[in-house]
Amino acid sequence: MGMIDAPSAFQLPAALLAQGYTLRPETEDDVPFLLRLYGSTREEELAQAQGWSAEMKQAFIAQQFQAQRHHYKTQIPNCSYQVIERDGAPVGRLYLEERVTQLHITDIALMPEARGQGVGQAMLEALIESARARGKALGIFVEKFNPALRLYRRLGFVEIQDAEVYLEMERPLDGAAAPVS
Repeated sequence: MGMIDAPSAFQLPAALLAQGYTLRPETEDDVPFLLRLYGSTREEELAQAQGWSAEMKQAFIAQQFQAQRHHYKTQIPNCSYQVIERDGAPVGRLYLEERVTQLHITDIALMPEARGQGVGQAMLEALIESARARGKALGIFVEKFNPALRLYRRLGFVEIQDAEVYLEMERPLDGAAAPVS
């Protein structure tokens, strides 16, 4: 259980396809890219570690990446692991888990050069539609300091649980607020 990736029924929206974006299944050959991507999502946080050398930071990132990857691959059944590419070059990742009442975004991340251009928003809007077409809500855990939190709220995600450093959020099927579980 866990190591076999579930196929994803999610398709990128036409607007992103037209800009050269594609999704493909992740492979072990993607690990060096995925490590760089993960590190790029922790840069601001690591900037706070004043006394750490570049080597210490890199070792920390590698350890955290491996721990996260192991957790995802062994603890999340029904998850599809996809790499987001633009013109054939990897620029992000999208991990989706199909749950009974929810399409759950296990992870979505873009490299810094792909951020702030509407790609994430277009993907989230398409994911909301994909979940709706399945009769499901769309869920995600978001770190409280993640700048994308504003985007999630703007797209109708509501907080359903405060989990310390994360907020569990959901875009309800009908767009109405979901009950707190």
